[in-house]
Amino acid sequence: MSNGKTKRRQFTREFKAQIVRLVIEEKRPISQVAREHDLLRKSVQDWVQQAKIDAGEGPADALTTSEREELARLRRDFKRVEMERDILKKATAFFAKQTT
Repeated sequence: MSNGKTKRRQFTREFKAQIVRLVIEEKRPISQVAREHDLLRKSVQDWVQQAKIDAGEGPADALTTSEREELARLRRDFKRVEMERDILKKATAFFAKQTT
């Protein structure tokens, strides 16, 4: 029985780069490339936009791929540190009760 959600497809960086090259270097329309490779037009559009940002051609406030990856890593690390802090708080409260 299905829960109604479809599994999200994953694509390698190499595949995305190849698709972006078709659009940018060969000047092929995004919709045509998406149709030929059974992709969503929005996905191809996003990949092309991100490639332009990575090449320094995007808006000044746009994050490059490496900046996005670093931000995701920092967020994971922060969440882990918060959990560790909460555990230490509980342990401190527990041992404080034990000593009184």
